[in-house]
Amino acid sequence: MSQLDVAVGYATASRKGIPAPASFRHWVEAALKGARRRKATEVAIRIVDAAEGQALNLQYRGRDYATNVLSFEADLPPGIALPLIGDLVICAPVVAREAAEQGKKPNDHWAHLTIHGTLHLLGFDHIEDAEAEAMEALETRILAGLGIADPY
Repeated sequence: MSQLDVAVGYATASRKGIPAPASFRHWVEAALKGARRRKATEVAIRIVDAAEGQALNLQYRGRDYATNVLSFEADLPPGIALPLIGDLVICAPVVAREAAEQGKKPNDHWAHLTIHGTLHLLGFDHIEDAEAEAMEALETRILAGLGIADPY
């Protein structure tokens, strides 16, 4: 794998239950390897509370609730060749709630959502059924390589 830079920012009152930056880097790297991306890559991850998660989801997706992960692909001007693929915003309270509701280990859910968001930054999507099946299969394979059960 070429150079990987993952910047993690915490915009929450507490970091309790939130993985360390090294974990996020490991999960992004796993997603990049699974998607066969081998060039230098930069990703920024912001961990937010429910209020910020809701505000961003409303502003960018028109949905008035906090969601688990938002992906913002880099939109660089022509002629700017940076390895930045984009930003992820992960809402800590939503991740914790979903893990509990779905009976998942919190760290496994954090891994899944980080990988899911990273794949979005690489252009994967799940709007069409065929795209969703392909993306879910890739996520499942990447997670299995990390010893994490199928999240679906």
